Amino acid sequence: MLKKILLTLVLLIGIFAVYIAVLPAEFSVARSTVIAAPPEAVFQHVNDLKKWDAWSPWAKRDPDAKAEFEGPESGKGAIFKWDGNDEVGKGQMSIEESIPPREIEIKLAFVEPFPGTSDVGFAFEPAGNGTTVTWTIAGEQGFVERAICTLMGLDMDRMIGKDYEEGLANLKRVVEAGRS
Repeated sequence: MLKKILLTLVLLIGIFAVYIAVLPAEFSVARSTVIAAPPEAVFQHVNDLKKWDAWSPWAKRDPDAKAEFEGPESGKGAIFKWDGNDEVGKGQMSIEESIPPREIEIKLAFVEPFPGTSDVGFAFEPAGNGTTVTWTIAGEQGFVERAICTLMGLDMDRMIGKDYEEGLANLKRVVEAGRS
């Protein structure tokens, strides 16, 4: 009887491992909002990594996180490093491309809780008297990350999407209030 239970358990673990292995490793998430301001006004709040503190949803989750800035004040080459609690982890963002006032490309590199890199982008498109801001992220999840997300019933869109929605709502409030 014990042999049958162990064999069944091994078989189920094997089936789960095969299922995880065939899941796509790539992920992408995108969220957009319209902000009542010209692209130039919105762009500056994203292009200067020091201004993220005013609107980033993660800044509020660990106000005591250690932050370091390197490189230029804003634009290509600007780097933000952080080391925070379990909710924000440890890592760095570096602006890889900055095309005012249309586009910003960022390399996001996590050290903790799981090492990995992702490509983050912002697009700023005129929309009537405002700007449509689209925030994207794309990357790959390793086997362990896919397994954990599957066991927890989560996917990257649901995990990151709500944070992006919150961040865009915060960015909208900051820009429309005229804060710099």
